[in-house]
Amino acid sequence: MFERPSSGQRAVLVQLDLGQGAIDERLSELKLLVTSAGASVEAVVQGRRPAPDPALFAGRGKVQEIAETLRAHEGDIVIFNHVLSPGQQRNLERELQCMVIDRTALILDIFAQRARSHEGKLQVELAQLEHLSTRLVRGWTHLERQKGGIGLRGPGEKQLETDRRLLGNRVKLLKLQLVRLEKQRKVRRRARERRSVLSVSLVGYTNAGKSTLFNALTKAGAYAADQLFATLDTTSRRLYVDGENVVLSDTVGFIRDLPHALVAAFRATLEETAQADVLLHVVDSASEDRDAQIASVNEVLAEIGAGDVEQILVWNKIDLTHAAPAVERGDCARIRRVFLSARTGEGLDLLREVLAEAARQMRTNDAGRMDGPVDELPIQT
Repeated sequence: MFERPSSGQRAVLVQLDLGQGAIDERLSELKLLVTSAGASVEAVVQGRRPAPDPALFAGRGKVQEIAETLRAHEGDIVIFNHVLSPGQQRNLERELQCMVIDRTALILDIFAQRARSHEGKLQVELAQLEHLSTRLVRGWTHLERQKGGIGLRGPGEKQLETDRRLLGNRVKLLKLQLVRLEKQRKVRRRARERRSVLSVSLVGYTNAGKSTLFNALTKAGAYAADQLFATLDTTSRRLYVDGENVVLSDTVGFIRDLPHALVAAFRATLEETAQADVLLHVVDSASEDRDAQIASVNEVLAEIGAGDVEQILVWNKIDLTHAAPAVERGDCARIRRVFLSARTGEGLDLLREVLAEAARQMRTNDAGRMDGPVDELPIQT
């Protein structure tokens, strides 16, 4: 059994062009993921294929090139910027005689390093175990080991069956714990709704500057860094803007091809986003790939049921693009974009005005519903 990735490992990256486009951006993102995980990038192997090879993903000739690159740079781990099947991963490890992981395992590893809250750790462990469940092939177990001898004999199961049973039990327990935490969150959410407090969630591509903006608005001191997935645990703070009361939440960043195991595990946390009144979609305006990043975020929002929540685009990092702070409005004076820099503070006053306007609009709408026709009100008995 090969060891899991660890800090200081020397990585050889593999990025194949399968016709998906934006190869340079994908490769840059992979390098940032690898350094965020604590490994060093020693070399990159690229190539082009019409479709993945069923056995080795990259094809035998390309695998030989990877092996030569691995030896030349004394690498100890190979990281594919693709999703490998369990069979492909096993075959590659056999051919290369080193640990091979795919994009999903890399992101899971970063999440495992960054989770701080009890719920965040449970969600990451659930995603890891569900990913691992398809890769149980060797004669060993994670949760207990069977040995021969009096008093130490197994229950008559094969080792692999024991692995799957223990793993299944742990997954079931984690899901029950997460359901319990979700019920507690719903109670808090209902209390906010009764008080008619505007609920605002920060969403956006990872490293777009959400936590920096959150700290600039709330002085919360949440962890912010120039790395992918700096924030995993949702943090909420009360914010007063122009006499209006707002609850602002900082959430996990999204990324293209976000593993489904992670979306499923974090669904309870992400559903908090779907319950928000307004989404501030933070965009790295200095990124050449910003349009694709916006599309990736909207794709995940649709998947978690937040596709119809009102969005305001926050065009962040204008200090790098030399744009001026501004508020852009569309039809019926609806706010479309706010241009600002969370790092320098330019345009933050405009965003506060936008939030105050949204809070006043919500109070007006709530009052309008209460002032409706008498026959629409519930009858008290």
